[in-house]
Amino acid sequence: MERQIYTAEHEAFRDTVRTFLAKEVLPHYDQWERDGITSRAAWLAAGRQGLLGLAVDEEYGGGGNPDFRYSAVLGEEFARAGVPGLAIGLHNDIVGPYLTGLATEEQKRRWLPGFCSGETITAVAMTEPGAGSDLQGIRTTAEDQGDHFLLNGAKTFISNGILADLVVVAAKTTPEGGAHGLSLLVVERGAEGFERGRNLDKIGQKSQDTAELFFHDVRVPKENLLGERDGAFLHLMTNLAQERMAIAVAAITAAEHLVEITSTYVKEREAFGRPLSRLQHIRFEIAEMATECAVTRAFLDRCIADHAEGKLDAVHASMAKWWATELQKRTADRCLQLHGGYGYMNEYPVAKAFTDGRIQTIYGGTTEIMKEIIGRSLLG
Repeated sequence: MERQIYTAEHEAFRDTVRTFLAKEVLPHYDQWERDGITSRAAWLAAGRQGLLGLAVDEEYGGGGNPDFRYSAVLGEEFARAGVPGLAIGLHNDIVGPYLTGLATEEQKRRWLPGFCSGETITAVAMTEPGAGSDLQGIRTTAEDQGDHFLLNGAKTFISNGILADLVVVAAKTTPEGGAHGLSLLVVERGAEGFERGRNLDKIGQKSQDTAELFFHDVRVPKENLLGERDGAFLHLMTNLAQERMAIAVAAITAAEHLVEITSTYVKEREAFGRPLSRLQHIRFEIAEMATECAVTRAFLDRCIADHAEGKLDAVHASMAKWWATELQKRTADRCLQLHGGYGYMNEYPVAKAFTDGRIQTIYGGTTEIMKEIIGRSLLG
């Protein structure tokens, strides 16, 4: 079915993204996977190409275009290329709204030019060893010391954790914490007492540096408070819909691409003297997956269009996130099975897609949390 949500300008941007991937990412990606981290040079190249800070005002070096459809195009092309390690989506769609929506004028002038050029790589630190989806369980503390906060605690599973020059940290600014006692503090590279732990050894997305972060009596200037004091819970909830949409966009695109490459494989691979595609079971498998993707794509495109117009609510974002990511997981498993023994080999894209995509149903809010959000909206 012909998609209706993109204009000629969006498709021209798609060509730009594909050119960037072909020149600056794909030739180096295998090495990044071995290294466990991407190159800062790729971030600078993304900045030069105008792929960073799409929604940031032009006066700070950004694209000046808040239309989410451009972010969706970027996410689709990265997913189709199978290169989640270069976490531009995290930078643009998750951290970006905190800076553009909450930062003061002084903070914007201090942080956004580097954000857009690729000189300042960002991360957001919410998850802790004992607190994942439950933000009310955050234990990291920020004690008011007059002209600064004294930050203590630990975070884990932080994407861009090794490379990040600027980290948005959620911490308790009241003893109770929770919905009315969390604040967002920006910690910059080089702050005394800010330490990075291991670059965590994951089963997939090897080149996406995911780290432990430690804060030991870190003096965070009051000028680095982002948004309202004790207002982080609301700030976080406000921006989660876009995070979940970005994940869902990548998920449906990855599922579609898996069906494409598997369809090609079963037409070329022979068994019992004929192509696998001649077997009814194989045709039914492909037919089922293609139909699931088509139906999901129709819903996702509606969500993308609604979000671009500021109309998407948290419930529909949660629906999109859990459904699309579970579809991606299921499709990766089925496509690997159809590849047989070759599907288990890392040289085949389906094997990498199987491990890279497994995190999708977990981060950004687990499938179970998404269902709880939806269920509460329907049943109270």
